[in-house]
Amino acid sequence: MIKKIEISGVHAKVSDDLHKYTLKKIGHLDKYMSKHTQASAHVEVKLKESKAKDKREHTCEVIMYLPHAALTTKESTMNIYAAVDIVADKLRNQLKKYKETHESRRFRQRVISRLKRQTP
Repeated sequence: MIKKIEISGVHAKVSDDLHKYTLKKIGHLDKYMSKHTQASAHVEVKLKESKAKDKREHTCEVIMYLPHAALTTKESTMNIYAAVDIVADKLRNQLKKYKETHESRRFRQRVISRLKRQTP
């Protein structure tokens, strides 16, 4: 679970259920990070509600600060829970790409050298 998560509501009050749901969805993205990244990750979640004439629109914006990058995702839907789900999926994909680009080269070199030693 990511330890540093700030959830705030803009023009809306964040209910306890929504707070727990957001913590569950965004907090469990740590399994896509290395241990070093988990320790220094910081997440800001902004839940917004805009009231237009005919429709209500909910926006979820997440900014995840990592050691060498900041991942930003934003989604607007009619349902705030759906927006949180979509943002969590987008962040998961971004974290996979982040991990591929920032993975340690030494680790890859060790794995390749072990494989070479095992094959005759």
